[in-house]
Amino acid sequence: QVHLAESGGGSVQAGGSLRLSCAASGLTFDDYAMGWFRQAPGKEREGVSCISWSGGTTYYADSVKGRFTISRDNAKNTLYLQMNSLKPEDTAMYYCAADFRPGSWCPTRVDEYNYWGQGTQVTVSS
Repeated sequence: QVHLAESGGGSVQAGGSLRLSCAASGLTFDDYAMGWFRQAPGKEREGVSCISWSGGTTYYADSVKGRFTISRDNAKNTLYLQMNSLKPEDTAMYYCAADFRPGSWCPTRVDEYNYWGQGTQVTVSS
């Protein structure tokens, strides 16, 4: 059974940093592209970033480009999201997701992912 567990969320002031982690189990981690998504109250879930199985391809939403960095450690079955220069508009529940995708790219849409974690809350105050 696939299980994704996010951690690392919290409350920070604007300009601060957080590092999210997503521990994966029940799957062959390096067969999966991974993504980070977020959902603010009253809004649709949106893609933040994704990474191919090897880490060779990454994608960032324009709103986080230059501030967030996605990475993965396949030996540890763990996905990361380093978030710097946080803004109040980054406040949301953050989810990691997995898609069976041994190829060299990563999907960016919510409906392309098979497995989801429960989320970790990020709150940025001004």
